[in-house]
Amino acid sequence: MAKRRIIVTESEVESSSSEYSPPSTAGQPTSRKRRKCKEPEGAMHVEHLEPDTTREYRPSHAASVHQIQSAVSTCRALLHWYAGVSRSRGMPWRKPYDPSLSIDARAQRAYEVWISEIMLQQTQVATVIPYYNRWMEKFPTIRDLAAATIEEVNSLWKGLGYYSRASRLLSGAQKTVKDFNGRLPDNAKDIEAHIPGIGRYSAGAICSIAYGEVVPVLDGNVHRLLSRFLALHAQPKAKATLNILWSAANDIVCGVKAPREEVMEAVADDELTTGARSTENPAIGYPGDVNQALIELGSTVCKVRDPNCEECPLRDQCAGYLWSSASKTAADDIPDIEELCTVCEPLEHGSGVLAFPMKVERKKAREELDLVNVIEWRSKSQQRMFLLVKRPENGLLAGLYEFPTLANVTASISNSTSTESLLSMYLSTKVNLRVDAGSADSESYHIVNTKPVGDVFHVFSHIKKTYRVQWVLLEGCSEPPFPTPLNDDKSTKTPSRRAKQPRSESTQRSSGTAWFEMNEVAEANIGTGVRKVWELTKKLWE
Repeated sequence: MAKRRIIVTESEVESSSSEYSPPSTAGQPTSRKRRKCKEPEGAMHVEHLEPDTTREYRPSHAASVHQIQSAVSTCRALLHWYAGVSRSRGMPWRKPYDPSLSIDARAQRAYEVWISEIMLQQTQVATVIPYYNRWMEKFPTIRDLAAATIEEVNSLWKGLGYYSRASRLLSGAQKTVKDFNGRLPDNAKDIEAHIPGIGRYSAGAICSIAYGEVVPVLDGNVHRLLSRFLALHAQPKAKATLNILWSAANDIVCGVKAPREEVMEAVADDELTTGARSTENPAIGYPGDVNQALIELGSTVCKVRDPNCEECPLRDQCAGYLWSSASKTAADDIPDIEELCTVCEPLEHGSGVLAFPMKVERKKAREELDLVNVIEWRSKSQQRMFLLVKRPENGLLAGLYEFPTLANVTASISNSTSTESLLSMYLSTKVNLRVDAGSADSESYHIVNTKPVGDVFHVFSHIKKTYRVQWVLLEGCSEPPFPTPLNDDKSTKTPSRRAKQPRSESTQRSSGTAWFEMNEVAEANIGTGVRKVWELTKKLWE
């Protein structure tokens, strides 16, 4: 099953430019001496090497190789191919473009496309479909979403990962209802500028598919496809590279509004090449279909590891395929020096289409150790409650619950130190640190048992987490100790001053710290890593 894989993340692609003007043509230095580029923090590392003179490399080539030669022919080939696959590979958010729809109906389509595009980021289509269906049942319109709480949103998102996407959907819906009468803006420039969490790619996808605006898209699939189509072997995140790719994507989608004479000329060229008279309507189609065709082609045919070039409708126009199929000794016309490409890195002959886009060394994920305390309060009647703390509304696992945790600590810190610190941090009532079970004063809280649970390993895209888990059992009093409310920034690490009055369960949960019944923990808004912690801890009693 095809996956919405990325070479560069959407935020990285979109951060390159938020304008809809023609890209810069400024080139990069042509020196091939070993040099190290200045890289932003967290960037993938690329080293530029002087070519090995014992090997045969791709010759110098003109910058025009990296330009779309015939947007109309490319458009027609894409749409002809897409007409077949869109019927055979149905998705609940995929619908034919209807220019006769009312303003409200188009806005509803924009909402549906928006939800699907955000869900599909770094997630398989097969995984997204049931989530999308449940989402649309719960929040059929953008106003329904805007009226929801973050807990309701996260409960539907549970299991998809990258939870900040869900919180941005909620804030984007609220912004749309408040400032745009419940309709997402109908042009890419405004939707990107005003709606949280929508960058240049998402804006282009939404507005071309739902509103019929002629704007390009460049996600990871299209980035890879166009890098091969244009035989572009350059740093994938460099501004010059992204400018070339955005420009190519724009040229292709603009083929839908080509003058009729140009369309007829392309039809005639096709007939001359194939020897058969075309029976197709010479009209091109809609920009949303072109963009969806590019995304679909990159996802299902021009794949990361096993591209199916024989089935590609663009094969005869693909510079990467033609170059990889050509003889090493084939003579190329050497362009004038002012026409030379200055962005491509050396590429050895025989590399094939898999050489595009240029491979980079990803930064190694950092390793972190978290001390997790599964804190249980147990009454004399054997009522069992567990303390959960809500994470900040921004950042990793935004807005999800977790067990009290000391994050990113050194391995030398002791479990007893972490327990004392966390109890002081999250409980408003003093807890005596050690009393034997059965001898505790029923009018005060005591730790009657602690037991190491073990280590849980969980990998995020950029972090390898080890959760070192300990179970802590509290007894005393007829109710669990009152949790300490968190500050307004909802940071799990900075509780505010101690609560002086008992608070209701709903108040506790809205403030960020709360006790949950044992059978409620698994149903709470917790991430996969916390779920692993809970499953391991339960084995102590099973």
